[in-house]
Amino acid sequence: MAAFIQKLFRSRKSPDAAPKSRKAPQPQPAPAEQEDTRASQREEQLRTMEASPSQDVLAKIAIEGATADIRQTAASRLTDESILQGVQKQAKGKDKGVYQTVKLTLQKLREEQARLEVISQTITTLISHARDQARSDDTKLYEARLESLLKQWSEVENHASAEQAQTFLQAVHRCKERIAATQSAAEEEKRELEQSLQRRETLNMLTSTLDELKAQSPETLPSQASLDALQKTQENRWLEATRDTTVEKQEQKTYETAMLALRNYLSAVKRINQERETIAELSAVPDSQEDASEDQRARAKTLIQEISWPEGYPSPALLEPLRKLVGKRKPPVEAPADQERQKALAARLQTDLQQLEEALEAKQLKESKQLFKAAQQHLRDLDHRHGKPFQARMQLLTGQLRELSDWQGFATEPKQIALCEQMEYLADQPMDPEAKAERIKDLQNEWRELGGSSDRSLWSRFKAASDKAYEPCKAYFSAKSGLKQANLEKRTAICDQLETFLDNADWSSIDWKAAERIHQTARQEWKDAWPVEFRNNRQVQKRFDDLLKRLEAPLDEERRKNEGLKQEIVQKAQALADYEPLQDAMNQAKALQTDWQAVGITRHREDRKLWQAFRNACDQIFARRDAERTEQQQASRAADESAQASLQKSVEITGDSDERAIAAAVAGLREIGASTLSKNVREQVQQEKQRLAQILSGLQLRSKMASWQSLVLAAADGAAVVEAAPDHWTALADASDAQDPTELVIRAEILCGVPSPDSDQQRRMEIQVQRLADGMGSSDTGGDQLEDVEKLVAHWCLTGTGPAANRELAERLNGALSNLINS
Repeated sequence: MAAFIQKLFRSRKSPDAAPKSRKAPQPQPAPAEQEDTRASQREEQLRTMEASPSQDVLAKIAIEGATADIRQTAASRLTDESILQGVQKQAKGKDKGVYQTVKLTLQKLREEQARLEVISQTITTLISHARDQARSDDTKLYEARLESLLKQWSEVENHASAEQAQTFLQAVHRCKERIAATQSAAEEEKRELEQSLQRRETLNMLTSTLDELKAQSPETLPSQASLDALQKTQENRWLEATRDTTVEKQEQKTYETAMLALRNYLSAVKRINQERETIAELSAVPDSQEDASEDQRARAKTLIQEISWPEGYPSPALLEPLRKLVGKRKPPVEAPADQERQKALAARLQTDLQQLEEALEAKQLKESKQLFKAAQQHLRDLDHRHGKPFQARMQLLTGQLRELSDWQGFATEPKQIALCEQMEYLADQPMDPEAKAERIKDLQNEWRELGGSSDRSLWSRFKAASDKAYEPCKAYFSAKSGLKQANLEKRTAICDQLETFLDNADWSSIDWKAAERIHQTARQEWKDAWPVEFRNNRQVQKRFDDLLKRLEAPLDEERRKNEGLKQEIVQKAQALADYEPLQDAMNQAKALQTDWQAVGITRHREDRKLWQAFRNACDQIFARRDAERTEQQQASRAADESAQASLQKSVEITGDSDERAIAAAVAGLREIGASTLSKNVREQVQQEKQRLAQILSGLQLRSKMASWQSLVLAAADGAAVVEAAPDHWTALADASDAQDPTELVIRAEILCGVPSPDSDQQRRMEIQVQRLADGMGSSDTGGDQLEDVEKLVAHWCLTGTGPAANRELAERLNGALSNLINS
């Protein structure tokens, strides 16, 4: 501020100062010299342009070039847009060629920028479309839309950044994966449809063939080769139609039933063809009872059973003589008791077959084998009449079991070989016996889960490897029995110590936390004393459990009591949720937290629940504080925004502003409520108040000094200034101790820090010495300094300065006053 005031009241320059000398006019060069200068300038500019100058140099040549060609050439080589705009501005109205060249270049640059902007926007759009395409569920024209995107991308790919290209290609990759998945699904669906069609045609073929066989004339026997070819063809066809797909159980069962019927029929035909000579021989035997021997009847019966012609199909005429030969013998009459037994066996067989079907459907080979053996035994116990209805079903299940066994053996044999190899490898590995025994057990379990093996050599190999692997573990487990005994003794000692503690415990003054630690330590040490022999551990375990119950009873009682105390603390905290004033509520909540820490042992689960409730209650209390802080922050932000508006107006105030404007700005800042302002804004307001106060003080001081200076000059000129002087100046004039005008001015110069003329230096020194002697110093500042100066001015203006108070002294006094303003 002092520098600003000094600038306003700086002394004027002496009017006698000599004016600056003007430069002498320079002589103009001759025309020949001008031509030489232009030629050398042109050559220099051409050399500069050949040396690949910078854009700034080209711009200078385009404006200051010696010839129009040089200027236009330089202008045509400009590429920087800002430099082009500057050259265009300078060349406008001065050099039309350069102006047009630059204008055309700028136009091309802007067109190129617009083109690149369009390309950039296109790239962004294509990336967005590719991402949308990758996420879209609309598969209509999916591949065509992707091809369109790829075609558009190929046109702008060179302008894309590496990140943009990567993003687009990732989206395209996801689209292609989706297309591939869709195509794969379509092909899979097509394959499944084709397989379904083949299965239906296979079933239709088998059904129609069986129907034709049922309608076959007994006189003709179907071709064995045709039936055999049909069977193999349809089996292969069904195998391909069921590969890598899911077949419904009913459909599979229909196929198996039809194929079994065809196999049975074909088997019967094959047997007839094989035994034609025997059939012919037995057919030649007379059918009278006397002529047919028992051996011939037995041979006929055995042959009929071996052929086992399927029911429901016309019996060939070739077999009729055999049937007649066998049928003459009357079957024996069964006893009623035996019939009841046969019915029970048939019911049991029915149950076995039902369970066998379920096991086969579940692919359970081991259970299926056991059930099949039981069913075979029950079937053998039945007579021919009761067992015949089950034969077809048994044959069907036999085939299914054989297929499952073959499949299981094919699938499990590599796994069993791998288990043998793992067991043999394990046998040669030095490792921890516990881990080794556990691994042996795992491998044995895996072998059992595979259903065992019908290959005895494979089982013998696995068994030998298992025995060899377990051999080192025997010694370990033998030694482990000694460890079990030591652990048992350790557990007994734990029980003794625990019992001693319980017998001597004083529950009225016990350290509950120490008791709880004893409980936890006992449980942990008991757990660590492992392994033990199960049988020997029973009594010790029962004793330990009883002792724990004795210890846990008082501990639980104490825990419940402490849980009640914590519940009371929770209720108190919950009651503080709406308590006012908030500060008291927070203080009480903090005290409750201390009380919570002082409460003793509790059950862990209950303590967590109570702590959660207590924590929630405290959170509600402190949430109110946070809410108030938020409100205060919002109010502070609103106050800051309002204050910023006033500050914005205030900062426009300078030392040249009107005093009323400054006063109005100060009043506006005083109206701002400082309590709601943020710290930074409050400091800004305070600083602005101080700044405005300083400006206002400076203006007032300047106004006051101007008034004093006018009164000083008027008094020096002999004018009456009593009426114009302030009322308190009379008392100030009387208090001044100046003896004459010269001393008064010197004193003013001392106070204001202004040097005195050389002629008055001796007297100034005397006055300063006198002031030092009086204890006043030589450089007083502040309000006392201004008051002392005002006394001198009042004395000058009111007490009469005499004839020595001339104009020169008045000017020196006013100069001192001016320096006071600038200090």
